Amino acid sequence: MTEEQIPLGYTLFAILSGPRPRHQAPTDADLAELERVVAGLPEAGVTVRGLYDVTGMRAGADLMVWLHTAPRSDDDPAALQRALRELRRTAALASFDLEWSAMGVHREAEFNKRHVPGYLRGEQARDWLCLYPFVRSYEWYLLPEEERSAMLAQHGRQGAKFRDVVANTVSTFALSDYEWLLPLESDELISLVDLMRDLRATDARRHVREEVPFYTGRRVEVSELAEVLS
Repeated sequence: MTEEQIPLGYTLFAILSGPRPRHQAPTDADLAELERVVAGLPEAGVTVRGLYDVTGMRAGADLMVWLHTAPRSDDDPAALQRALRELRRTAALASFDLEWSAMGVHREAEFNKRHVPGYLRGEQARDWLCLYPFVRSYEWYLLPEEERSAMLAQHGRQGAKFRDVVANTVSTFALSDYEWLLPLESDELISLVDLMRDLRATDARRHVREEVPFYTGRRVEVSELAEVLS
């Protein structure tokens, strides 16, 4: 894929929180409606990368929704906003609050032009997703380029050891309170745990200003939501 062929790939993450105490579980009709909405979104230029059960991983969070502009679409960020509203209007999700959300977009990485988010490279969604925002130190962007490049190269080598982890780093400057969004996918949750631990031992770690909240969840089908959301 050439630089000209790489789409912007706008992406949107939404964390939904259900009512307390719980109402009744979504009915079969509710889930059928949600399934129809999800299936119809590609016509509007939107792909649902996944729905994720984040129950128990973080208080006040139940479901994570990952959307991105569809391949060969117009890369319209407003389409993602419309899609989220449409999903939240369904009976299954209408009573859920929006706990947290952020939008990102693919921009050329600082020193690695070859880095393209997995969802834009055709990587299939994995079973587990770990998402967190990221803000560099105030000094980071004022450091000499060669110094930053060396630190990021070390960081990249450390992460490359985890071949089963798909990185989807996107820029969120001006789109949220953060600078970057880091969605990491793997079929093995323990790989995400070990990767995040190992990346602590890199020089770039000295230039982290913020990297919370973390949201981690298991990818689920719409048919599973009767149990997940009950």
